[in-house]
Amino acid sequence: MRARVTPVVCLYSKVLIKVGYIDLPMIIQALGFDGVDLSVEPDGHVIPEKAPNQLMPALEGITGRGVDVPMITTTLTKAQDKDSQEVLGLATYIGVPFFRPGHWKCTGSVQIEMQLPYVQREIAMLSQLGRYTKMAMGVQNYMDGAEGASVTDINRVIRPLDAHWVGFDFDIAYATREGGAAGFEGPLAIALPRLNMVTLRDFKWDGPESGPRTAKPCPLGDGVVDFPRFFAALAKARFAGPITLPVDHSPTGEVEAIKHDLAFVRKQMKAAWG
Repeated sequence: MRARVTPVVCLYSKVLIKVGYIDLPMIIQALGFDGVDLSVEPDGHVIPEKAPNQLMPALEGITGRGVDVPMITTTLTKAQDKDSQEVLGLATYIGVPFFRPGHWKCTGSVQIEMQLPYVQREIAMLSQLGRYTKMAMGVQNYMDGAEGASVTDINRVIRPLDAHWVGFDFDIAYATREGGAAGFEGPLAIALPRLNMVTLRDFKWDGPESGPRTAKPCPLGDGVVDFPRFFAALAKARFAGPITLPVDHSPTGEVEAIKHDLAFVRKQMKAAWG
């Protein structure tokens, strides 16, 4: 089988949580996605504690209908937890190459700075479980709330670890917020050598320019993220991993919003990869 030269475009399955995993692959195909980022979370398509009964049927049902599952999204943070061992152990049988773990407290206060060695140890142990199950993790640069972490913070934690088994899930919107006026290019330069997955979302600044502002999610291309530059950078780096669309901008028309974001991504990829 020939290696891919372009990314696998996936829908984060929780966007269609009202659709059971039995019918999910038909909807994914009808919408035009290459694959699905399967939610294995407490409120996802597969409940972690029910993984022994749910995960294999879900993965087999999806891949058996020709839909790729290049990654799963989880809340896993501890290798020693039974859920971690069962979820990764079962997913490896279907050949899922990547997983997104949960979030650790990596930044924000002196107390949290003191916790960084603990966070690094937990990530190292989880990456070892990933190595045993042949699944690499992508730590997301999640910046909302106390459990956030910039690309720089995450890189400090994972830099000593084996790059083959622990890398980044690069969220372009969070990176744009991190980079400020300079944009995402600084964070991306740090992440690229260990880039496993990409999450695509966009946002607009809500509030006065001179005062505190909040990031308001919006459809891809309607906000401040410079997607042409971002996709050009991915193409130059020959990135061919999974790209996942969370479609989290509270659309009034769910299907229309999904189609809009996918069409936007296809257009950007065509321009970048040719």
